[in-house]
Amino acid sequence: MGRNLRTRERLRPVDLAREHGLSAQAVRNYEADGILPAAERGPQGYRTYTPLHAQALRAFLALVPGHGHATAASIMRAVNQDDVEEALRLVDESHAQLLDDRRTLQAVTAALRDLEPVPQERGDLFVGPLSRKLGVRPATLREWERAGLLRPERDPRTGYRVYNAADVRDAKLTHQLRRGGYLLERIAPVLDQVRSAGGVVPLESTLRDWHARLAARGRALLSGAAALDAYLADTFGTMTLPRN
Repeated sequence: MGRNLRTRERLRPVDLAREHGLSAQAVRNYEADGILPAAERGPQGYRTYTPLHAQALRAFLALVPGHGHATAASIMRAVNQDDVEEALRLVDESHAQLLDDRRTLQAVTAALRDLEPVPQERGDLFVGPLSRKLGVRPATLREWERAGLLRPERDPRTGYRVYNAADVRDAKLTHQLRRGGYLLERIAPVLDQVRSAGGVVPLESTLRDWHARLAARGRALLSGAAALDAYLADTFGTMTLPRN
């Protein structure tokens, strides 16, 4: 690895650990996991680190909030193995996942906003009237039921499916999300949240929290990228992009 050897300062594990409130053993564990580059050993076998190791530790800890521990570790291992392309691919995957989560939040928010309340006094519906109301085939409603998205009861006399106001709400929400391209398995958790919240209105606070978490994750990804870039600069110096 063509490392930048500008500094000859030697550091102990405790010197790296103290900055972050870690134990010296944690630093040694990070080295053993490949998150830090291999340390040199002194005559007595003690590990000696450099400011480059300190920079690696800062980069890893900055990556964790946005990427999670496992992905952050994989990014650092790739860099320490000179596979910068793989490290950047992992970074891109996390950003793509965040974008996908943002789109899901937008779709859910729009679907809930457009969802008309269904007053209980309108009465229950059977498969035919509900399918006509939504503009879908009765088989589609049965497919959603098999996927656990709809939970209609059965009329004890006829055995027909009966959809109450909450079932109609769930069917309309499912229909709107399906039109947005969302798979059935991705719709199920949204309906679970609506049911556990007791309807759409209480879910608004959940959506606000969801939005805040995504914003925090986006900021964390930026902070992690800055720390990783600093580590790459110290490790490889100025990197030249390949020409086509």
